[in-house]
Amino acid sequence: MRRKPFSWQLPQEIEVRLGESTWGRQRAIYEADHLLIVLHSPPEADTHKRAPEVFLRQSDGSYLYNGMPGGAAKLKKLLAHYRELLEQYDHAHDAATSATDLFQILEHAGPLSRASSHLCDALQAAREHVKDDLFLIAMRDEAYEISRGFDLLIHDVKLEVDYRIARSTEAHSANAERMAAAQHKLNILVAATFPLVAVATLFGMNLVHGLEGRPVFFWLVSLAAGGLGGFTVLWVTNRLTAD
Repeated sequence: MRRKPFSWQLPQEIEVRLGESTWGRQRAIYEADHLLIVLHSPPEADTHKRAPEVFLRQSDGSYLYNGMPGGAAKLKKLLAHYRELLEQYDHAHDAATSATDLFQILEHAGPLSRASSHLCDALQAAREHVKDDLFLIAMRDEAYEISRGFDLLIHDVKLEVDYRIARSTEAHSANAERMAAAQHKLNILVAATFPLVAVATLFGMNLVHGLEGRPVFFWLVSLAAGGLGGFTVLWVTNRLTAD
């Protein structure tokens, strides 16, 4: 696939620095008193393709865009588009109520942040080639503000994601502690009642053992089973503490 041609005549010194397949990354090329600025339109999250936005500053200071006049207005419009998207995702961040909302912002704003950073670098390089162009200085400064805005947005969103993860982890840890405490109480209850239940089950069987009419024996057995239950509670408690 060949690089998309435009209806302008580029200096040969610039042509030899361009690839044949694409316009390439965002950059500035200055040759023969002409400044070529290759920028990209705002990328979308679901594609790796980048649409070129190519500007040519001619020797007389006028700007062309994709081979057509009106390059200065088109460059302003391109930066305004980036600014609108920044404000859109700023509002989305303010309205986000779930981790899913935050991840969607990262998915879409991440490529925009990288693209705006490279756009700023390209305009800075262009500014260094043509130091007295006040319009180019203003566009460079606007690109810097946009790039910084996306950086701050990404930082704030990631910080909130980390906070939500930490809060969720803390909540899970607290729930686990409550479940462990409840299980500990249950273990103690079982340890205390198991000997009584076992003895009651044993002597509650319909067998004639000759002790049915002796109440003293009942109390002795109850005391023995209670003592065994207390010993079991101490043993379980000591085991849990040791673990």
